[in-house]
Amino acid sequence: MVIMRAKKLVLAAAGLIGFAAGFLSTLHAQDTRRFDLKVRQDFFAGFAGDKEALARGMKASEEALAANPKFAEAMVWQGSGFLFQAGRAFQGGDQQKGMELWSNGLKEMQTAVDLAPDNVAVRIPRGAVLLATSHFVPEQMAKPLIEQGLSDYRHTYDLQKSYFDTLGSHPRGELLFGLAEGYSRDGDRASAEKYFELIRSSLPNTPYANRANLWMETKSLPANETGCVGCHVAK
Repeated sequence: MVIMRAKKLVLAAAGLIGFAAGFLSTLHAQDTRRFDLKVRQDFFAGFAGDKEALARGMKASEEALAANPKFAEAMVWQGSGFLFQAGRAFQGGDQQKGMELWSNGLKEMQTAVDLAPDNVAVRIPRGAVLLATSHFVPEQMAKPLIEQGLSDYRHTYDLQKSYFDTLGSHPRGELLFGLAEGYSRDGDRASAEKYFELIRSSLPNTPYANRANLWMETKSLPANETGCVGCHVAK
């Protein structure tokens, strides 16, 4: 039987998807066709406990996929909704439903990445959810989530390298910190140190640098120093 700290899992997923919004808001700001602009507020409200809002977000995703079954952006948001619903099911004691939703959510998000591997609006939401979720599942389930989340963040960083330094401190800090902290938990200390050093050099006098300094001293971080810094705040 899979046992999850479901309440914390739900909150973590909401927080890290909040980072996804913060990151995506810096990209193509004038493109009103972006799917995340149409659904993210409903998803965020849903993750905060508004069932009707979540239903609207899921319905919008379903309708978009009915019109275009290969629309990766809608698919990744729908997958995130399934993972959230899985957490609720586990919290309510329905392990069978939870596992079904869990499997569906992971499958949807993987399919979205397979369809659009170079789309940041797909990579960031998936990576954010998986890295957040990995904190609150058993170790054997966490490792593949961390590795997939790292692949999403690493690919996003590679895609954005040419103008990454022009982005705000929040999206840069969250992406670099996600990489550093993810590598640390994955046991790759060398890669973790590389990104923590990059945080210290490129984002001095920020909460991200403070966390990097702490990790450099202890080679680990307490749980309360691993969450999103100031989600939904433009910086």
